[in-house]
Amino acid sequence: MVRAVTDVVGTVAAAAGVFAGTNIDDLLVLTVLFLAARSAGRPRPWQIWVGQYAGIGALVAIAGAAALGLTLLPDRWVGLLGLIPLALGVRGLLAAFRATGDGPPVVASGLVSVAAVTIANGSDNIAVYTPVFRTIGLVDSLLTIAVFAVLTAVWCVVGSWLGGHRSVVAALGRFGHWLVPLVFVVIGLVILSGLL
Repeated sequence: MVRAVTDVVGTVAAAAGVFAGTNIDDLLVLTVLFLAARSAGRPRPWQIWVGQYAGIGALVAIAGAAALGLTLLPDRWVGLLGLIPLALGVRGLLAAFRATGDGPPVVASGLVSVAAVTIANGSDNIAVYTPVFRTIGLVDSLLTIAVFAVLTAVWCVVGSWLGGHRSVVAALGRFGHWLVPLVFVVIGLVILSGLL
């Protein structure tokens, strides 16, 4: 019983880490969207919430389908998928070294455009979620998806709160370029460690 609880806690903690690592950039996007909602009235807050859930849901579905396709690979090779988030992280760090300014502003005016921004911003999510879903099994994958659903709401609440503070948006814009790639490197190394 204690081991089962420990396994669940470990899965929840890992899912939270994966979500946070792959969605730091979404937090910045959500913050800017909520800031736009306050200042310009578009998109509306409910459109941001529903669009974010639709986008994350699409990314999870794509990653789940890809993970099912990976069942054709022998288990001993699955750990090599950790090279994908590792490469994304290294590429992101190199881009952060070369960057001269903040990224382009986010333009979204309604539910569909919010979902589209989330999906367009989610290639990293798919790259990380696919090997995770492939390696943890069905029950842990379902638990992970439940954690993602809860954390999407948390992200929306935090984004809404941060959207009331322009200085926070500026700080996230400055440090998000470094934080996201570093998290990807860590996730990639954790997945690769399964090969040892």
